[in-house]
Amino acid sequence: MEQALSPHFVVEDYEPAYLETWRRGLLSQKVQVALEELEECRVCPRNCRINRLRDEQRVCHTGRHAVVSSAFPHFGEEDCLRGYNGSGTIFFGLCNLRCVFCQNWDISQRQTGREMKAEEIADLALELQACGCHNINFVTPEHVAPQVAEAIAIAVPRGLRVPIVYNTSAYDSLASLKLMEGLVDIYMPDFKFWHRESARVLCKAKDYPEVARAAIREMHRQVGDLRFGADGLARRGLLVRHLVMPGQADETEAIMRWLAEEISPETYVNIMSQYQPQYQVGEIARDGKPRYQAIDRRPTDPEMTAAYRAAQRAGLSRLDTRV
Repeated sequence: MEQALSPHFVVEDYEPAYLETWRRGLLSQKVQVALEELEECRVCPRNCRINRLRDEQRVCHTGRHAVVSSAFPHFGEEDCLRGYNGSGTIFFGLCNLRCVFCQNWDISQRQTGREMKAEEIADLALELQACGCHNINFVTPEHVAPQVAEAIAIAVPRGLRVPIVYNTSAYDSLASLKLMEGLVDIYMPDFKFWHRESARVLCKAKDYPEVARAAIREMHRQVGDLRFGADGLARRGLLVRHLVMPGQADETEAIMRWLAEEISPETYVNIMSQYQPQYQVGEIARDGKPRYQAIDRRPTDPEMTAAYRAAQRAGLSRLDTRV
C-alpha cells in the first residue's frame, strides 16, 4: 500500500480520535446522549419521535438494538481503506432511505441478520482488529448512531486502536453527527442527488439534498480533508463517494462544484461506476410500463468521462475512480 504522498496529507503521530475522548472521560457522556436520542427518536432526519428504548419502530424498523447483517474483512473498498488486510466492515441491516435502485436491498429493506447488543458489536470490532483489519467500517449507521456510540464506548477500554470509518448515505441528522465527534476518524458519505425531485422519486426523501449538504459540512468541520499514514492508508478526514447514475450529469456537475467551493478543493472524491438497475428499477407498473425507466440502464462510458471531467472543472484533483 505504500505510495508517494504529499506531506500536506500525511498524518504524523496519529492516534484514533476516540482515545482522547476516552482519556477525557467523555465516553460515558456520549452514551448518555445516545440513549436520550433513542428515547424520543431524533437519530436521523425522519424525526419519528418514538421511544426506541421501548423497542418502538417506525421508518427504519429498528428498535432498541441494531440489526447486524454481516461483519468481515472487506477487500472491495477504496485502496486507502482496504490495504493488505481489508477494511473491517460491520454492515447494519435496514435503512432510513428507500432507494428504488438499492444494490443491497436484501439487507436494507428487509431484516437480514440479527439484533445485537452493544457488547456484541464491540466484540465484532475487536475481532476484526485482531484479524489485522486496518479500520472498523460501520456501514449504513445513520439510523443506529446511538448504538454505534455505545459499542465504541465498550470497545475502546478493551483495546480498540484502529480508525473508525462512518460509511453513510449522508442522510444523517446533525445531532447524531455531533454525537460522533471525537469517535469517528473517517467520514465516508455518498452524496447521491442534488435535486429535490430526484431525491423524492428515487430515495423517497425530498429533503435529502439539503440534509446531505449540511451533514457533509459538519463531517468536514470535524475531521477536515482526508489524510494518510506513511503507508498510504487513510487515517483521518472526509472521503466523499458519488455514484454516477444514468442521465444525471447535471446533478453530478452541481455536486462536484459544491464540494470544491463550499467544502474544500482538496476534498477526496470517489467517482463510482458500479451503478446497475436493481431492486424496483425495471419492474412493471400497473400501467404496464417499466418503473423508473430513466435509470433502467448502466451509465455509459461517456457519462463516466463527463463525471470525471466535471470534478476536474470544479477544481477537485484528489479523485478516485477505482471502486
